[in-house]
Amino acid sequence: MSDAIKHECGIALLRLKKPLDFYKQKYGSAFYGIQKMYLLMEKQHNRGQDGAGFASIKMDVKPGQRYISRVRSNQQQPIQDIFKQINERISEELTAHPEYNEDTALMKSQVPYVGEVYLGHVRYGTFGKNSIESVHPFLRQNNWMHRNLIVAGNFNMTNVKELFESLVELGQHPKELADTVTVMEKIGHFLDDEVGELYQDCKNEGLSKEEASPVISERLDVARILRRASKQWDGGYAMAGLFGHGDSFVFRDPAGIRPAYYYEDDEIAVVASERPVIQTTFNVPFEEVKELEPGHAIIIKKDGEVSIREIIPSVGKKACSFERIYFSRGSDAEIYKERKELGKLVLPQVLKAIDNDTDNSVFSYIPNTAETSFFGMVEAAQDFLNDRKNNHILENRETLTEETLKELLSVKIRTEKVAIKDAKLRTFITEDSSRDDLVAHVYDVTYGVIKPEDNLVIIDDSIVRGTTLKMSIIKMMDRLNPKRIVVVSSAPQIRYPDCYGIDMAKLEGLVAFQAALALHKERGTEDIVDEVYKKSKAQENTPDIDVVNYVREFYAPFTDEEISDKIAELLKTEDVKADVKVIFQSVDNLHKACPDNLGDWYFTGDYPTPGGNRVVNRAFINFYEGNDARAY
Repeated sequence: MSDAIKHECGIALLRLKKPLDFYKQKYGSAFYGIQKMYLLMEKQHNRGQDGAGFASIKMDVKPGQRYISRVRSNQQQPIQDIFKQINERISEELTAHPEYNEDTALMKSQVPYVGEVYLGHVRYGTFGKNSIESVHPFLRQNNWMHRNLIVAGNFNMTNVKELFESLVELGQHPKELADTVTVMEKIGHFLDDEVGELYQDCKNEGLSKEEASPVISERLDVARILRRASKQWDGGYAMAGLFGHGDSFVFRDPAGIRPAYYYEDDEIAVVASERPVIQTTFNVPFEEVKELEPGHAIIIKKDGEVSIREIIPSVGKKACSFERIYFSRGSDAEIYKERKELGKLVLPQVLKAIDNDTDNSVFSYIPNTAETSFFGMVEAAQDFLNDRKNNHILENRETLTEETLKELLSVKIRTEKVAIKDAKLRTFITEDSSRDDLVAHVYDVTYGVIKPEDNLVIIDDSIVRGTTLKMSIIKMMDRLNPKRIVVVSSAPQIRYPDCYGIDMAKLEGLVAFQAALALHKERGTEDIVDEVYKKSKAQENTPDIDVVNYVREFYAPFTDEEISDKIAELLKTEDVKADVKVIFQSVDNLHKACPDNLGDWYFTGDYPTPGGNRVVNRAFINFYEGNDARAY
């Protein structure tokens, strides 16, 4: 993606079902779980590079022994940093006590991080803050083992203030107005409630307090806790949690906005944000890694029993399409196929833009995530060229000579790697520096492959703000002196902000919004802008369930092509000599390519939760009033 937008998080939960000695005997190490957690987290590095955290639980330890370990980092390479810390602590213990190497029970009781239940998290700081206190997992501590709660998630709630107020009404005093804290405290409140009820049952059965503790752990109804805690949640989430005694869970939102996959056998149960992460780490086939259904939780009890429970009825799957277009690893078999299909489906628009002149066109892509859709586009272009060859042969079969046939068959689609990304330079550029000249050189070009009569077709997976396209890519492509530059987005026009975790919170930052606004000004229809503001403002105190997305009316007067053409004008600076054309995927084709991920609110404004409509209206109000603030 040319625009640097940030994704929210990746999670990894691992439960070892066998005693540690089993893994030492079979795999040669009692640190099997820690080693696998490193892989699960590193393979999800793409999902978050601002911070990482790790937590582990030892089950059935004696009172007085530490059974919860946690380490977090917001260093430049956070995953490497936390596992460096873990390895150093383990090495210190084993150097001082080499006898632990021969006794896994002793190792488990004495060496930190060695346990049976693990939770990992990688994150981006979408709110612009990245203090260590913001890094997951979060820990809620208690002297009662089963009241300890560790939470990490890939999520964002649209109604944080409402959730915060509900905690205050319960008599709590939350330390921070943040969705992670409010969600954890909500789960924690009903955990305490459940434990209290179970203790009373044990007391009525004549059990002592000490006898009651293991009984409470066994009877704890995790599904009931999650049902009660999540009643007011509005957002996209894959929420993971560990209880101090050893129960664990991952819970997915009822629209399936955020992803979660799981695998289970007689040795392990594992959950992660992406399927190929599990496939790679445990060498298991595609079909054995299951997707957690919307509104369901995978619950792993202390005794190793795994169950899938419905927590909230599904509202219809609206899984985030950006997962397929950009964020998730392209090594997933389904995602790879879908991204190629996105490239194929956009080709008819490309052919129209180049007047079907494939002979004088060079096809390329913006590295690195658009590469797969590029393959799909080129395959479709080759099919088009083959059809043209076939038709020519059939029409001229009486007069074809061996020489002309050979010449005809030698014609191929021309592909080149034209744009080369300078990753180190991009890392150096900061948001608040004087950066325009540096941004212009984020990409280099390959000289000598374009002729003056050529069209240069370059595909990106999506266009959000258009900043890098305007300041760098188009300028650099123009140095090659093509006749026309055709910038292709494998995703539709991004018109609406996200409120479920992706860092797209402000309308005015979206180039499609800027284009529509420019069209309103050109055509003298700015009264529509005023009307959208008034309607949005009038709904400020309306319950979320009744709120209407009036920002759709802002775009309604214009066709997709009109907005695309205006975007091309906005992205072309005066010093660019080539003609510039911008093409976007259609929403219908997006759904054809990604039929199981129909969450398209970025493009259509069709938000999967009521809070989304409130957020988009608030974003418009902020724009209109000049408030440089997030809408949630």
